[in-house]
Amino acid sequence: MTSSISNYQNIHQPLRVGIVGSGFVAKLRAEILSQDKRVQLVAIAGTPAKAQAIAQEFTIPKVYQYWSELVVSSDIDLVIVCNVNRDHGVVVGQALRAGKHVIVEYPLSFNFAEAEELVHLAKQHDLMLHVEHIELLGGVHQLVMEHLAKVGKPFYARYSTKSPQRPVPDKWAYKPDLFGFPLTAAVSRLNRIIVLFGKVKSVSCQLRYGGENLPHHFTSCICNAQLQFENGVLADISYSKGENFWQPERIMELQGSQGALIFSGDNGKLITVDGEMELDAGTTRGLFKKDTENVLSHLFDGTSLYANHESILHSLAVANAAEKSAGTNQIVML
Repeated sequence: MTSSISNYQNIHQPLRVGIVGSGFVAKLRAEILSQDKRVQLVAIAGTPAKAQAIAQEFTIPKVYQYWSELVVSSDIDLVIVCNVNRDHGVVVGQALRAGKHVIVEYPLSFNFAEAEELVHLAKQHDLMLHVEHIELLGGVHQLVMEHLAKVGKPFYARYSTKSPQRPVPDKWAYKPDLFGFPLTAAVSRLNRIIVLFGKVKSVSCQLRYGGENLPHHFTSCICNAQLQFENGVLADISYSKGENFWQPERIMELQGSQGALIFSGDNGKLITVDGEMELDAGTTRGLFKKDTENVLSHLFDGTSLYANHESILHSLAVANAAEKSAGTNQIVML
């Protein structure tokens, strides 16, 4: 969505903001927004004790017990949705129907059809719907975009993350019904490859959970997907976390006819026939601040959002296909 401020009818300054959620991201958003004079934090809804603590720290006057009360409040222009993944779609839908602009942490929804409906709803009511994908703002992705042409015709891509956690906490991020299918919950892994290479033609996926309290709570999961793009590129995407992993990993690899880009963490290199060039992506800190600044610039100044609905929706379609593949043990065509 690239609408300018002149197309939005309910922009006030200060912009009146309500936050749905009371975890780490909610607190971080509140901290960032509290430092911007163009913004007024009006309300928060979440786990009562946590929401009250955030409200007290950042002088947020209203604490709602239920998010459904917050999203219809007449004194809110923008709703930030950062509660459990399962509820994103329904919260965004009610906020849009109440005439609010929306920022939502990925995923927009567990279901492609619902996500598509929400994008249509935002356009229909001339409202901003921004899905956070801060990885696109990070140094690794920016360096890949800068140097991608140097690898020639892309042939193969890989993105793999492993996050050891021991012991696993009793939190929603380890409960499948709240967290969602791993590559839907972590749809940014798909999105950052899709942004580079376009439409996916087919998906094959394997999923394994570990833990004594399945299916309600897992202590380990691994989800591997193989993507075939319409342009011929093959990609492997892997998301793993929990107690059965012992070494953290974040690998981004792109192989092409003229060279390769390979990152481990924030350190990478460009390899060509001329030799190797070291690439330093810098820190990943501050990306939520960049995301927030991009949204405020979009609302107040009419600049473009960095994440677009087309790639967001296609990424969810691929995630849904991966879930179907994992359940049927078959290749799924898109």
